[in-house]
Amino acid sequence: MENLKILIVEDEAGVLQFIKQGLEENNFQVDFAYDGECGKKLAFTKNYDLIILDIIIPKINGLELCKLIREKNDTVKILMLTALGTLNDKLEGFEAGADDYLVKPFDFPELLARIKSLIKRSIHADDEFHNSHHILKVADLELNTNNKRVKRNGIEIKLTAKEYALLELMVINKNRVLSKAEIAEKIWDITFDSGTNVIEVYMNFLRNKIDKDHQTKLLHTMVGMGYILKDD
Repeated sequence: MENLKILIVEDEAGVLQFIKQGLEENNFQVDFAYDGECGKKLAFTKNYDLIILDIIIPKINGLELCKLIREKNDTVKILMLTALGTLNDKLEGFEAGADDYLVKPFDFPELLARIKSLIKRSIHADDEFHNSHHILKVADLELNTNNKRVKRNGIEIKLTAKEYALLELMVINKNRVLSKAEIAEKIWDITFDSGTNVIEVYMNFLRNKIDKDHQTKLLHTMVGMGYILKDD
């Protein structure tokens, strides 16, 4: 992973230097910004393999900056790095378009592992593109695993990063019931909590975008068991 480029947007000088030094020691090229406005300019004018965003930063906060970057670039990996660590905080970050979310304080080896995992997924997506295996189809639904774009009946559907990840999981496992526990583990990397309705909320998001305007419904609830995407 030598010579890969990472942008860090972080206003705490100590944290920024800690991350920058660690990444450079691991052969990454690093640019940095202390506020969201400067971070936006760098993100819009240079090509990065991954962007690390703090949420509470001056001028443009990390969530808004994440949304702005996603409007211009839907392939760069974005890792949120913040002290805001509740489930709702994480969901808000994923809804803004983040690919992963790491809570402060953290150990550098964990940050490095997250970065390598995200970049590996990106490289894998590129390999799929070159091998022409990057299109997943179910009925009239198409997912491009390279650029994360979704179409149904030829019409493009805009999804957030987590909505796409959930839909891709459903498509890969078409005609198989996925339990809430399996979905929680694979999409949110959390143990399923019966007291939260986050999975139901996201399934409703998907239904409104994928099925609402189509006579044939692909997403179905299996009461007491989970969810299934059917192609018949």
